[in-house]
Parts: sequence; C-alpha cells; structure tokens
Amino acid sequence: MLSPNRPSLCIGVLTLNEAHQIERCLKSAQFADQVIVVDSGSTDGTPELASRMGAQVQHYLDWQGFGPQRTRLLQHVQADYVFFLDADEVISPALRDELLDAVSKNANVVGKIRWNTFAFGKELRYFVNRSSLERFFKVDNLERYEGAVHEHAVLKKADAPRFVFRAKLDHHTRQTVKGSLEKLTQYAMLGASKRAQRGKRGGVLRGLLSSTVVFFRLYVLRLGFTGGGAGFLLCWFVALEFFFRYAALHYDRDTLSGCIKR
Repeated sequence: MLSPNRPSLCIGVLTLNEAHQIERCLKSAQFADQVIVVDSGSTDGTPELASRMGAQVQHYLDWQGFGPQRTRLLQHVQADYVFFLDADEVISPALRDELLDAVSKNANVVGKIRWNTFAFGKELRYFVNRSSLERFFKVDNLERYEGAVHEHAVLKKADAPRFVFRAKLDHHTRQTVKGSLEKLTQYAMLGASKRAQRGKRGGVLRGLLSSTVVFFRLYVLRLGFTGGGAGFLLCWFVALEFFFRYAALHYDRDTLSGCIKR
C-alpha cells in the first residue's frame, strides 16, 4: 500500500524476454512503494517471474517503440515520483538511499543517472562513461515520452531543475555475443528508421566513417582498451551499430517504416 503520509516512489521497467536478468533487476527495486513491469510479449516466463517478485505486471503487445511503451506505463503509476529502470540495470544501495532522499524532499525536479558498465561478465572499471539520462521525475510533471528509440520525456514544466545522482546504476550491457548480435540488429534498424523519417541519408562510406570515429572514441579516449577482450567487444559492437545504421539507411530505406517492431 502506498503511504498517504509521505511522498511515494514507483519504479517502472519495460521487458521483453528478460527472464535471465529480471530477478536481479527487480530485487534491487524492492524498496520502492510500487514496482510496475510493462511487458511487450515475453515468451520466456518474464511476466510470471516479475509477478512472483511483487511487481504489478501490465501487458501491451502492440509494440510501437520505447517512448509509447513508457507512456503506457505512466497510466498505471500511483505514486508521487517515478524512476525508470531497465531490465539490465541494478540499483546499488548508495543509489537507493539517494532516490529515497530525493523523494522525501518532495520537490519538482528531474534526476539524471550515470552508469557503472559491465560487459560480457566483467566490470569495465576504468571505462569512462560520460552519458547521463533523465530517469527520475515527479509524476504530475511528466506528460509523456516520445521517440521509438533513444526516447525523451516531455514535461509540463520543462524548466524543472535538473540534478545528477552521485551514485551510479550498475549497467549489465551486452552480456553475451548472441544477445549483442540481436541487440545490434534491433538498434541499428530502429536508428536507421528514425533518421529516415527525418530525411537523413546513409551509405557504406558514411557508415565506415561514423563507426571508426565511434570506436576510436570509446576504445581509446574512453579507455575501453583497459577492459581487455570484454572492453574490445563492447566498443566493437557499438561501432558496428553505427555502421549498419547508415548502411540500412541507404540499402533498406524502402522497408524501414516496419522496423519499429521488436
């Protein structure tokens, strides 16, 4: 039950066939007043696992992209604040304490997260991840999400103060080669579709240039090489995503409208 005497927190997770990691994710979220899982058609028992762990499971099978699916999740939130957590992420005790502290202040703010990166079973301790994403919102200020991939929040009061949580999320990205290949296809085609809608052009040469720059930035400048084989694979897969995004933008352009499906 949500407490009427203090601000409350909901943690929301989107899933599709995440049985191999959903328990680890949801275990780290059990401190929240409400946990919602929105599933888009898992066939591996993910919804059943999530339900057994106390999450409220909602099913939306007509996948339209990450943005619309997060908006659907919002319809079920019964808390004052919402924090979006991905199935391959884990909330550390330090971040948990920061989340609860932010909720207790009851301010209209937007919280951004950064990651500790884990890849292929290894923590990339020295990998420099400068990215930060808005994940924490006061519910009455969050209108909807937009975007099929790399989605963003649309706020009623866009000038709400931003801050970055000091503690990081543990991000278990690209855990197997097979899973990485599947993710490569999904994100490359979604990215190509998004750029096609904006009238962007692609091609092999543009893909080679983009992927080379990305690999150099991640592997050298952001110290991916310190992660050994796991670090190389992570940087290589990300670079390949950029290459195939531009290749598909040229060679698959006429069929990209259907790539929003997972």
